[in-house]
Amino acid sequence: MTEIATRDDRAPALPESIQDSPLIVWAYQAQQAHRIAQSLARTSFVPASMRGKPDDITAAILAGDELGLRPMASLRAMDIIQGTPALRAHAMRGLVQSRGHEIELVESTETRCRMRGRRQGAEAWQTVTWTIERAAKLGLTGKPQWKQQSQTMLVARATAEICRLIASDVLYAMPYAAEELSDDLPPSIVGPTESAPRRRTTRRRAQPAEPLPEIEPEFEAPDEEPAEPEPTGDTPPPLDGWGESGDWPAVAEPGGESQ
Repeated sequence: MTEIATRDDRAPALPESIQDSPLIVWAYQAQQAHRIAQSLARTSFVPASMRGKPDDITAAILAGDELGLRPMASLRAMDIIQGTPALRAHAMRGLVQSRGHEIELVESTETRCRMRGRRQGAEAWQTVTWTIERAAKLGLTGKPQWKQQSQTMLVARATAEICRLIASDVLYAMPYAAEELSDDLPPSIVGPTESAPRRRTTRRRAQPAEPLPEIEPEFEAPDEEPAEPEPTGDTPPPLDGWGESGDWPAVAEPGGESQ
C-alpha cells in the first residue's frame, strides 16, 4: 500500500444480470448524471440558467446524451426554459450539420432572413423565410430581445424551422430552439442565458429627523367664581313665623304665650 491513499468515488458497476433492460440502464445513467451535476452545479462552466440547479443539469445531460452530445457539450448547447431543456439555435444547426445535412444562410438583414437546407444525398433544397412582418403577426416584435437584436432573432427562428424541416429525426428529442420557447414566455420570467453582473445599489442611511420646536403650554386663567346676584328690591315676603331678622320663630309653651 502506498503512502498516499487514493479515494475511489466511482459508482459500482451495473450488475450483468440487469444490463439487458434498457429502462434499468437508463435509470443507472440518470443516477450517474446526477452525481456529475452535483459536482458541476456551482462552476462557471454551467450556464447561468442552470447554475446551482443539479436537477436541471441532470435533465440537460440526459437529453443531450439522446442527441449524441457529451455532458459538457450539452451544458453549453442548451438552456432550461421553464423546466424544459432546449437547444440553442446555433447548436441545433451544428447538430444537424454533423449528421451530414446541409444548411446555408442565403440572406440576413434586420427585417428579413432566408435559409435553405437539404438532407444528405438529396438534390432538392428546402427554403425558409422569416420577415419582421411575420414576427409582428405573432406578437414577437414587442419583446425586448426583438427590439435589441431583430436580425439575430430572425436567424434563430429560420434556423429552427429549417432544421425541423429537413432533419426532424435528428431533433426528435428537442424540436424547438431555446429562442423560440423564450419568445412564448412573459418578459417578467425570461431569464438571461448567460451570467450578467448584478447591479449593486447602495442604500442611503436615513437622515435623523429634525427636532420639532418646543411649544410652551398655554395656561388658561382659572375661572372666577360667579358673583352673587345683587338684590333687585323684589324681596319675597317672609314665611309665616319668621321675623324680619331671620331668627328662628319663638316656640310657644303650653298654657302660655310665646316667648
